[in-house]
Amino acid sequence: MKTVIVIPARYGSSRLPGKPLADIHGKPMIQNVYEKAVQVDDVDHVVVATDDQRVYQAVTDFGGKCIITSTKHESGTDRLVEVMDSFPADIYINVQGDEPLIRPEDLNALVELMNDSAVQVGTLCHAIDAEEAENPNTVKVVFSNTSEALYFSRSPIPYARDCKAAKYFKHVGVYAYRREVLSQYSSLENSMLESSEMLEQLRLMSSGIRLHVAQVEPTGPGVDTAECLERVRAILSGKDFIKEKDPLSTVRLVITDVDGVLTDGSIFYDASGESLKKFHVRDGLGIRLLEESGIKVAVLSGRDSATLRKRIEDLGISLSMLGVKDKADACRKLMGSAEVSEFETVCIGDDSIDLPAFESCGQSFAVADAPEYVKQQATRVLTQKGGEGAFRELADMILTAKGKSHVYSTAAGFKTVMSGISQ
Repeated sequence: MKTVIVIPARYGSSRLPGKPLADIHGKPMIQNVYEKAVQVDDVDHVVVATDDQRVYQAVTDFGGKCIITSTKHESGTDRLVEVMDSFPADIYINVQGDEPLIRPEDLNALVELMNDSAVQVGTLCHAIDAEEAENPNTVKVVFSNTSEALYFSRSPIPYARDCKAAKYFKHVGVYAYRREVLSQYSSLENSMLESSEMLEQLRLMSSGIRLHVAQVEPTGPGVDTAECLERVRAILSGKDFIKEKDPLSTVRLVITDVDGVLTDGSIFYDASGESLKKFHVRDGLGIRLLEESGIKVAVLSGRDSATLRKRIEDLGISLSMLGVKDKADACRKLMGSAEVSEFETVCIGDDSIDLPAFESCGQSFAVADAPEYVKQQATRVLTQKGGEGAFRELADMILTAKGKSHVYSTAAGFKTVMSGISQ
């Protein structure tokens, strides 16, 4: 069989422009990938397919083969189809240009997989733990006893209903196609599954094309962002990559003011003298998302009312202190009740009465419409105003810092917490 490795390399990455030319120890990233690809056995050609003259020039400068392709391709596979006319072959292997840590032996496993004439499309996978399986950015695959892929998903598959021994496999996005499969790719319809999961391999499966997987050892990260690039540089230099830790990643308790934070500060009285307040449902959902994710929320207010107590009850908040004058002392008591330190506590406020709380907690946040002198005393200032989603903004920031953004940003993640959700 005649085999060609194609390395799609798009210059205009939205998250890291010029990515193929990013320097990795004196070489452009695309050269790192190319040099790994040429080490693969039984391959007739290795060619870079790009849409940019700068990448073309860089590849030819280090002696590699390169072809300019259309700027209109929506995926690397579409770019691969165009290469077929210039490089006829039986098997085409698609190796992404942002995978400088790809191993030649893994690509050899892919070539070997394609020696079986029953395999239409081959790809790779490796084992991961249950925690990584929860990440929607990690694509999972399940396969049969004959290594035929059964499904790919951003959700954890299989669903471990009663089986604690469930095993998870991460899909490594390297593909080997037979020419006849690749030649019909552009005519295949975009399926509901592909649109739902945003995974182009599901277009093949929905069309009845079978994919087989070869298991390999866990691989290094690809390069999607500047942070990924620094991690790859560290790995290739034999050093540990030390990411600066987001201070919010250690938060276990959030103490929030009410008037001016959970509300816009307006207070209305009915004929009986009972105060009425307007709360934002997004803030309520933010409170529950934190609580269901293991981060406690405490309400701290200088006022007390039946209205406020009802809101606390509706949201299932177990920690609160109302009618408080000394917020510094109240914060210390709340930390004691939650069994956390000041360095694991963040508070959010809007006015002078909250400044003692700012000093008592490890981190403090002021809402966007707080007075300037309050903002100056806060660790950070939010972009949202009080009563208009400021607490939710902070809640999303904390979940993101803890690697739990999928809880609020994906349907699969939200399903893991929704049984305890209210607004």
